[in-house]
Amino acid sequence: MSRPATSTTSTAPSARQVWTRTRGAALVLALVLIGGLVLATVRSTEAHGALDPRSADPTGSRAVAELLKARGVTLNLATTLDEATAATDLDSTLLVTTPDLLTETQQSTLRRTMTDSVGRTVLLGAGQSSLPTLAPGITGATSAPVENRAPSCTLAAATRAGSVDLGGERYATAPGTSADSCYPSDGLPSLLRLPGPNSTDTVLLGSPDILYNNRLDQQGNASLALQLLGSRPHLVWYLPSLTDASADASADDTTGDFLALVPSGWLWGTLQLAIAALLAAIWRGRRLGPLVTERLPVALRASEATEGRARLYRKANARDRAASVLRTATRTRIAPLLGVPVQDAHSSDRLLPALSARLPETTADPKNLLFGPTPADDATLIRLADQLDALEREVRTS
Repeated sequence: MSRPATSTTSTAPSARQVWTRTRGAALVLALVLIGGLVLATVRSTEAHGALDPRSADPTGSRAVAELLKARGVTLNLATTLDEATAATDLDSTLLVTTPDLLTETQQSTLRRTMTDSVGRTVLLGAGQSSLPTLAPGITGATSAPVENRAPSCTLAAATRAGSVDLGGERYATAPGTSADSCYPSDGLPSLLRLPGPNSTDTVLLGSPDILYNNRLDQQGNASLALQLLGSRPHLVWYLPSLTDASADASADDTTGDFLALVPSGWLWGTLQLAIAALLAAIWRGRRLGPLVTERLPVALRASEATEGRARLYRKANARDRAASVLRTATRTRIAPLLGVPVQDAHSSDRLLPALSARLPETTADPKNLLFGPTPADDATLIRLADQLDALEREVRTS
């Protein structure tokens, strides 16, 4: 005997119901995928930071790097201190773009390299946190705005370049320090050349603007940049970063910012997960339609349901709600006994005259019992329940 074919019951969800239930999750998933694609697209482009010799952005330095290569200078880009120190020798120029980003341990290592194996070191915007180690005897002063300044010195590179866009950090030398001071602002130079042993020297530039792509063709910026960075056949372009393994966070408080140490990809990922969680919460928290009365899976005794609801009323201190329920139930039960339609059971004008005619000698105040104010305390509420029960028995037995 073959089984009858299985048919779809009326409770099986339709395609429209399935789509209604799952469209929120599908939307969240689509947004996450789109966000990931956008992030991957943005990160896949060849975007580099300021002073990066690979960057063609306005604050990049690709233009000066190409000019140096055209003059026969080999350029080696270093993003870690180990790469920078390994690539330097006496025929090299070492450019440090942000020396203040280096930890004390890194500064000490860089200082030894500058003294032993580097022909020229150019420090861009060195401030109070790096000057004591990298340029002993030099102190920084308040910064000056970047603007066109005249050399006002006898340094050959500066006199040939003429006026350039300089400013930023200004430097003061200790008494007896030999230095070439150029491009002053209020008497303090924004370019300082410190001669070292043999043919080595250190150049302090108060601001990096002469290396930017958008400023290279202005005034004598290109001339000064090429002379300072192209005096040796080899240039090491060092871009310090917080991701350098040589940075010892325990030895320097400047890297104490935890968020600065977190890779940007993790921050973007956390943001995407937070947005996805918010959208999921909105999706799950929405109402799917009106409330539907369902049959209870088990039968509850009326006394248990009443007792449970009474406990809830007591816990919420809802004497007004409890008194209203008691009075409403009493009026509903005694109205048919008094000959009053159920729909008029809660009208005092219809119910009270019928009750007075039925019980002319009752000692209770029907109006106060059936339509009175909210009990002031639990004892009054209990007394009201007893009085309503007595009134109902009196009506039934009259």
